[in-house]
Amino acid sequence: MKLSRRIWLKLSSAFAWSGPAAIASAEETAAAAKEINPAMPFGTDHKRLDSLAVGNWWDKKANGRNAPPSMIVPRDEVVAFAVYTQANGVLKLTAQLFPLKPDEQREARLELQKDGQWVEIAKEEVLFPGWSAHFRVEDWDGSKTVPYRVRHGNEAMFEGTIRKDPIDQETIVVANMSCNSSRTTGERHEIVENLLHQDPDLLFFAGDQTYRHTEHTAGWIEFGLQFRDVIKDRPTICTPDDHDVGQPNLWGENGRLSTLPGNADGGFMFPAEYVNMVQRQQSWHLPDPPDAEPIERGITVYFTTMKVGGIDFVILEDRKFKSGPAGKIPKMGPRPDHINDPSYDPATIDLPGLVLLGERQLNLLKTWGQDWEDVQMKCVLSQTAFCGAVHMHGSETGRLLADLDCNGWPQTGRRKALEEIRRAKAIHLCGDQHLGVVVKHGIDQYGDGPYGFTSPALVNTIYGRWWHPEDEKPGPNPVPNSPLPWTGDFKDGLGNKISMMAYANPPNVKDEKQRADGYGVVRFNKKTQEVTLECWPRFSDAKKGDSEQFPGWPIQVAVADYDGRKPVGFLPELKFDAEANPVVQVVSDDTGEIIYTQRVAGATFRPPVFAEGTYTVHVGKKKAGEASFASLSIADAEAAIDVVLA
Repeated sequence: MKLSRRIWLKLSSAFAWSGPAAIASAEETAAAAKEINPAMPFGTDHKRLDSLAVGNWWDKKANGRNAPPSMIVPRDEVVAFAVYTQANGVLKLTAQLFPLKPDEQREARLELQKDGQWVEIAKEEVLFPGWSAHFRVEDWDGSKTVPYRVRHGNEAMFEGTIRKDPIDQETIVVANMSCNSSRTTGERHEIVENLLHQDPDLLFFAGDQTYRHTEHTAGWIEFGLQFRDVIKDRPTICTPDDHDVGQPNLWGENGRLSTLPGNADGGFMFPAEYVNMVQRQQSWHLPDPPDAEPIERGITVYFTTMKVGGIDFVILEDRKFKSGPAGKIPKMGPRPDHINDPSYDPATIDLPGLVLLGERQLNLLKTWGQDWEDVQMKCVLSQTAFCGAVHMHGSETGRLLADLDCNGWPQTGRRKALEEIRRAKAIHLCGDQHLGVVVKHGIDQYGDGPYGFTSPALVNTIYGRWWHPEDEKPGPNPVPNSPLPWTGDFKDGLGNKISMMAYANPPNVKDEKQRADGYGVVRFNKKTQEVTLECWPRFSDAKKGDSEQFPGWPIQVAVADYDGRKPVGFLPELKFDAEANPVVQVVSDDTGEIIYTQRVAGATFRPPVFAEGTYTVHVGKKKAGEASFASLSIADAEAAIDVVLA
């Protein structure tokens, strides 16, 4: 029997919802076919969602000056691109396909090159809606570089390379990117060419990979076409942000349904199936989340950890659990999330019960911060900044006192997050703010918290932002010899202490080459325990060297300075083999609090402490604890301890 297009689509959709490993009975297939309309897979109330990639997509054409690329391509080009990670002996790879026609097979194949021959190792269903296929390969040998290709049918193919883990490299390079405006269509060749020259070991896209909102599949394919020449050969982390899931702002509120314009009541405005499709396309390939329980409405989570070359990354979802401000705090500006009342007290909006990261992610941070097996340095990745390092929003005259969309609010949640990041001796990378910034966070005092690097917008046609103090003066303790006039210690509009180290204001948002578009490059030197932060304009030429960077960069910071508290004293000196590079953990005997955990280099280390008292020191090769020394105090500081590690 030959199926009509309509019936065929319904039946294939019935299988696709269940995932690549599911088998549906005839009864289940018939029931699902009745429930799912392939032209409106997210329901009749959401006819516009993903419209360019569902139904009779071949009869549709996006119109307008900034339209996405056509979904109609030669059939030997239907495999658009692929993203992958490899960690913990598992390769996870997502292949993104253009929409398939009813008579085309909904199956993709993964092949690896072995001994010069291509070997098929897996077949997976192409899922609808979204047209993505997901491959998981166990017992992956991360010490080898392996060519791969994804195939569909007889001719369609996308090729790349699974890089070996660069554990033997002294320096690991990460590209920090976000906010890829869909109003500027076409290639991103000027960025890609720089990235190919800089050759990062890891790509981090922090969010807003697309601003297509209701057309995520078309927007995601557009993003992939723009960056696939650099993505295809490198592990890539993508974390969806508000615009990826079709919202102007996102306070996830554990997955509830948002109903207010602007979404300040908290939650997701579109069906869970659409949100899950976005997350599946962008983030399925990340390492498995250690706490995978979905949130409300069955929305999935992806927060997890990942090691690359001895650098340990924790990947956070800083929007997923955060409280929305509407109805919880008084309205003090034109919107529930914008504050312009100069007389307001920041403490009055830091209310009990408000959530930032949520307990699940705080628990992950605590566990991750203590685990240093095969790890030399640590880094936190999330969507947005833990402060409001912006004065002007939208225009050079659009001064805004406080923006609750940033992670500077709620302040108690910010404090909890920064304390865990500091405890782990980690640096923080993010995007979202459209303004390239490096700050040293303050928790109790200026400079006592970790460093944070916010990447500029890759393409900044959506929303300009500026750092521009009203008095046009630097703060106390400005950066010596900086070419930037307004560095130093400031409070953001939420009362949070920050030390501004560098910012990349756009000179002219109407001029494409003066909008401050760009991206970050972060170099982790495992031997010196230093990190170099670079910020590159979109139209720079990286081959010409550091002079092409934004003024104020590059910036070099040391792991030893990540915890900026001033020690009140030091515990006894630890002495060990110069090649040991042990993990040292200091715990307060009085409170049981872990003060910090870090890997140290050299033959000696004197643990600093920040309050009088007695402490237990744990030392180990991979994890703290192989040797323990209890009840050590500042008074014992003249003593020295020889540490013998088995």
